[in-house]
Amino acid sequence: MSYCYLTTSELADRIKYDARTIRERLKDNVLLEGIHYIRPFGGRKILYLWEPIERDMQLHSKEESVGVPMAGGGLCYG
Repeated sequence: MSYCYLTTSELADRIKYDARTIRERLKDNVLLEGIHYIRPFGGRKILYLWEPIERDMQLHSKEESVGVPMAGGGLCYG
């Protein structure tokens, strides 16, 4: 699979977060090494993998939505 590699600044532009927030609050808490970012060639540089980040943002958003399950399989939002 081909990935879109992003620097912290590029990721910040895409998800509308401050780069400092990504480095200090999201990295290693929400964004995990080997899943959401890599360190190419074992160096200090970090490259974020856009596809897993986008997937997990959408999954988490769906899990957090509040709704009442309906008999027909849908959800009722209040």
